[in-house]
Amino acid sequence: MTFSLAKTAVLFIDIINDFKFHGGDKLLAHTKEILPNLLKLRQFAEKHHVPIIFVNDHYGLWQSEPELIIDYCSNEASEPIIEALKPKENDFFLIKPQHSAFFQTPLHSLLTDLGKTHIILAGIAGDICILFTAKDAYMYHFTMHIPKNCMASEEKEGNDYALYLMHSVMKAAIDPI
Repeated sequence: MTFSLAKTAVLFIDIINDFKFHGGDKLLAHTKEILPNLLKLRQFAEKHHVPIIFVNDHYGLWQSEPELIIDYCSNEASEPIIEALKPKENDFFLIKPQHSAFFQTPLHSLLTDLGKTHIILAGIAGDICILFTAKDAYMYHFTMHIPKNCMASEEKEGNDYALYLMHSVMKAAIDPI
């Protein structure tokens, strides 16, 4: 798959996370494993002036203020991940009510306004929120790259199956960063 960086945006899904749920310890461990690759992806986007869009669960706060979500989610376990990758001043930040970054959010409008037709998806959880986002992106005719080393789930098998679906059904490139 070839794509133009001028037509590309990077989406970080649910990176700001408290990991305080059943299975959160597994997701935390797997997220720590991919953190160096997420940082490499951020550096790539910054170097090439590719917009970075964070789309995150709202945690009942319902305000698109990254600092509020960061404060709510910060704890001893999550803080190293949040601090390493939190949104910067020029990044976009959206909240989502459910799994997909497109469902009841302005993401589609934002990408259209920015002239983006290709997205690079990264973050957590691969077998839920990234999978649902990829399904919607495919339905909106976006092309996708979902680097397999930039996505984590609670269970590695679920992550691998989600990657298989996104590659085979949604035609996403899954080459590592």
